[in-house]
Amino acid sequence: MRLDKYLSERTGLTRSESRKAITKGRVVVDGVVCRKADTQVAETAAVAVDGTPLAGSYQKYVYIMLNKPEGVVSASRDKRDTTVVDLVAADYPRRALFPAGRLDKTSTGFVLLTDDGGLAHDLLAPAHHVDKVYQVTLDTPLTEAMQTGFAAGVTLADGQQMAPAEVEPLGEDPCTVQVTLHQGVYHQIKRMFGVYGAGVNALHRCAIGGVALDPALAPGEWRKLTVEELHQLQQR
Repeated sequence: MRLDKYLSERTGLTRSESRKAITKGRVVVDGVVCRKADTQVAETAAVAVDGTPLAGSYQKYVYIMLNKPEGVVSASRDKRDTTVVDLVAADYPRRALFPAGRLDKTSTGFVLLTDDGGLAHDLLAPAHHVDKVYQVTLDTPLTEAMQTGFAAGVTLADGQQMAPAEVEPLGEDPCTVQVTLHQGVYHQIKRMFGVYGAGVNALHRCAIGGVALDPALAPGEWRKLTVEELHQLQQR
């Protein structure tokens, strides 16, 4: 990576500020003063600015587990509403983050934020069938017909055929269920239950690809994926 971009990514300096620091001889790479902004820097390089080493190692990509609160939109930017990226932007001002998959504005739960387009494509590609688990509150009790229909594959009102899915009771409340999907279609869960005349009052995503939302994360809170969690998603 170019040295000026490396500094910008690691320190929060703008590219212009990074170039000025470099040309003034304030930057040392592997023990040598470097005055060329276009110098290529390895991820393992030891870089210091004004004599202070940059802590930690450079991250090519960022992977964030966010517990999306209600009212926040799953987008990188929006003119009217707060986005999932807005919630982490202060800590990643130079990253082009985006949600790898979406939740409705009124829905909550696990949203994966990243700048790794390759992983996002793999997680969203229909051929990969990445499981997603949801806790759903219905306006009517779960029926055997719903369970049987989900298992066989629901045909939506517009004739679109859904892949088989699982729905099962969750606790003693017959209106609270767990749904596991193996595909991603716009408003899929609401449309599937709609076939049976049932409405969705609340929807919360609990897991993606076998990685569960951290129960310690309150709505709006986030953390980086662990190495093990990232490996789990990369193996999908």
